Amino acid sequence: MTQLSQRILSPDLITDTHPPIVLLHGWGLNSGVFDTLAEDLSQHIGVILLDLPGFGNNAHIPLGAIEESAELISQQLPSQCHLLGWSLGGLLAQQIALLSQQNLASLLCIATSCQFMAQEDWPGIKPEVLQVFETQLAHDYRTTVQRFLAIQAMGAPNAKADILALREAIARYPEPCEASLLQGLKLLQTSDLRTQVGDIKVPTLRLYGRLDALVPVKAADQIALLQPKAKTVIMEHVSHAPFLSAREAFVEEIISFVLP
Repeated sequence: MTQLSQRILSPDLITDTHPPIVLLHGWGLNSGVFDTLAEDLSQHIGVILLDLPGFGNNAHIPLGAIEESAELISQQLPSQCHLLGWSLGGLLAQQIALLSQQNLASLLCIATSCQFMAQEDWPGIKPEVLQVFETQLAHDYRTTVQRFLAIQAMGAPNAKADILALREAIARYPEPCEASLLQGLKLLQTSDLRTQVGDIKVPTLRLYGRLDALVPVKAADQIALLQPKAKTVIMEHVSHAPFLSAREAFVEEIISFVLP
């Protein structure tokens, strides 16, 4: 079995009755983006930082189709863990929940959707935006990733500081595999879990930023109809990375959900 590299914080807090929370990052980044968040969470719960296939310390392992990648990640998860996925990581986390619900204590979807691409009846990322990134990726992937980072913080009060924090975080770890960057964009373009999210039975938190340009609040309203038992939280004055621009409030939301 392929082994994914992971980092564990506060392992002494992990017991059969107190499982850890596993953090899955978004496209173009790596687990380093969660370093500060993980330190805060680890004061309350054991934390596992897992680089997605194709990124960070797992850059040598190709990112595959959504079902394949979800299966690979699920094989690395401890039993009854809390699974938190941000953006692309949240898309994969939802697929993991559909594959192996009995192994999860809860699912936390942060600034993520079950259908990222905008359609006539569905709010999301305009198709031409991701198409431009796909075209640019073939010529200069470093610049493409930096532009994507700028979009993730767009509209937030501390956008410049958030972008700088994102850049510094990812720079501490290996660069992503270019083929996996392209595959990640394709997952965002083509994956559609709208007809399946209602089948997710584990306790679910869906947290969004009101200023998010990638997952608009209108999408949150429609996702809530598809999975009505999920808890939906809209954070004010934050964009696509609420754990950066409103970390204290974000940590409170996470801890209150997984440790009620």
